[in-house]
Amino acid sequence: MGPTNISLVKLFQADQKLREAQGRLDAASKNVRLQDRKVTDLNEKLKAAQTHLREQQSSAAQLELEVKSRDARIERLRSQQQVAKNNKEYQAFLVEINTEKVDRGKLEDELLKQMETVEKLQAEVKDLAALAEAEQAKLSTMREQMGQTLDALQAEVDALRPARDEAAAAVPAKLRDAFERLAERYEGEAMSPLLKPDRRREEYACGACNMDLVTDVYNKLHSRDELVFCPSCGRMLFIPEDLPPETAINSRGKHTESEPDSASKPRAPRKRSPEKLDPAERRAKGKIGTLLSSAQGESVKTAVDAGTPPVECEVYVNGKLMGLYKGRTCEHLQRVIQHRMDESSLTGNLEVKEKPSAEPPAPEAQASDQEMPVSSEPPRG
Repeated sequence: MGPTNISLVKLFQADQKLREAQGRLDAASKNVRLQDRKVTDLNEKLKAAQTHLREQQSSAAQLELEVKSRDARIERLRSQQQVAKNNKEYQAFLVEINTEKVDRGKLEDELLKQMETVEKLQAEVKDLAALAEAEQAKLSTMREQMGQTLDALQAEVDALRPARDEAAAAVPAKLRDAFERLAERYEGEAMSPLLKPDRRREEYACGACNMDLVTDVYNKLHSRDELVFCPSCGRMLFIPEDLPPETAINSRGKHTESEPDSASKPRAPRKRSPEKLDPAERRAKGKIGTLLSSAQGESVKTAVDAGTPPVECEVYVNGKLMGLYKGRTCEHLQRVIQHRMDESSLTGNLEVKEKPSAEPPAPEAQASDQEMPVSSEPPRG
């Protein structure tokens, strides 16, 4: 790979190490953070309960003052009633006294309800205060126990960060921004290694989404200093250490000394059947080809997530074979393709069939279908 790709791979590896260390730190401090949040919530509930209690106590005190005021007014009316000059005046005082008694009774009932509310709030505040104190003590214990572990993990994160920053500084700004966007989108998985599913065939796939790639993708990454993106998931591709050229590129047959003239003889062009062509050569091109390849990547990823091996299918549009594509099942691949065709306003009669097996009939079956010759000569005695 060229210097640009090498610097990107170094940044990817440094970023992965930093993210793993940060993940360990977050996991270790998760319980502490949850306990701290629990204590904070309890303290907020306690403050709200205390505020509500003070409001209810103030309201109860105001009602108590009004009751006392009614009692004082009733006593004053009774004193005036005792010195009434006639019966009419006496009866007027009596009516006013009874009215004040009725109003005082209502205030007393309201005061009783208010006092009950105050008592409930006092019990609630007391329970919340005890619970908050217990949870705070638990938080302090957890911090003491996890203190050394968190300090060690934080030190590991701090030690890895300069290496990541140094690797990022070696990447051009434009490519670094693209890397950061992909890392944010895929939670750090901004790059994907090349895979070679079958070591005997020169075929490659994306290590993240298992999308089949063009045959010359290895040569582009190995011999040129240019970025190559997966057409399905969009991640940056790179060559892993366990895929050197002698493993990735199939070696061609060499001529032996016993056939010195074989190289000089002109060879007739050999026709290859569609079954022997590379899968990328058997597929549709243009807009429909891009659509089918993208649908294949989505269906294969679904199969991988479900832990089932993808199947190879034949895709037909308007009765014409578009090529061989993989999917979770033929039905799932057809649904994905149809959905993408509808989104792209592409019309056509879509049909997805499972690839037929190419096993020849058994020799016994062929022999049984042929009629045995009948001899016209009579048997010899």
